[in-house]
Amino acid sequence: MGEIYIFSKTSMKKLMAGALLSTAVLGSFGYGSVNEVAAASVQSVQNGVANSNVNMRSQASTSGKVVERVYKGDRVQILGSSSGWYKIKTSSGKQGYASSKFITQSNSSSNNSGSQTPSTNASVEKVIAAGMKYLGTPYEFGSNRNSTRTFDCSAFVRRAFLDGAGITLPSDSRAQGQFVKNKGNAVTNINQLKRGDLVFFMSYRGNSASAYAGINKANQRITHVAIYLGDNKLLHTYSKQSGGVLVGEFGNSWKHRFLYGGSAL
Repeated sequence: MGEIYIFSKTSMKKLMAGALLSTAVLGSFGYGSVNEVAAASVQSVQNGVANSNVNMRSQASTSGKVVERVYKGDRVQILGSSSGWYKIKTSSGKQGYASSKFITQSNSSSNNSGSQTPSTNASVEKVIAAGMKYLGTPYEFGSNRNSTRTFDCSAFVRRAFLDGAGITLPSDSRAQGQFVKNKGNAVTNINQLKRGDLVFFMSYRGNSASAYAGINKANQRITHVAIYLGDNKLLHTYSKQSGGVLVGEFGNSWKHRFLYGGSAL
């Protein structure tokens, strides 16, 4: 026969306390801090919106791996909070942590089974990926809209949206600008631009701000279009000398020429 152990009430309480402590310690190693676990277990999910571009990380720390980029204006679900961080879920279903400084709570909340407004994030990334395939494609003014051998600015944008989102935009930049305006998405403040927005420009007059002083941009004709990538970057094509389709800086001359921008999705 095996040995029989008899425990007093006191020894049994100590044994149970030790087991609970071991479980808590092991849990902290396997799943993160107690605060993080508690944050993830909230029953009410708060809606939120990014007030700036922000990295979503694998843990509530700047040392966490960046798992996705959340852009200004993107809507998210706030699953919990811990020490200045929100655990969030994007419209694509990815989860991670973002600094609460860059996520603004909305007034409404929902549970996990609630429906969300469909986001254009996935379509934006498909359009950008489609455009990136043509990096280095030579520039040609008035290029054939049915060909991918060469592009001018509006032909390139049109091709990126056709390949990436199945959307056939108008053939020239002015009509594309009107297309964005008709959707009610146009903004004239550069800081309000979002990744994937089309951005429209007037004619080049020089690199200095003084060259554009006193100009009523509302009356200026669109002469160029590009895709805004965020982080002060443009995806576009504008001359043979520049090397064709490229990712370039949204530099001073472009900012001086900027008229408006907005989503075509």
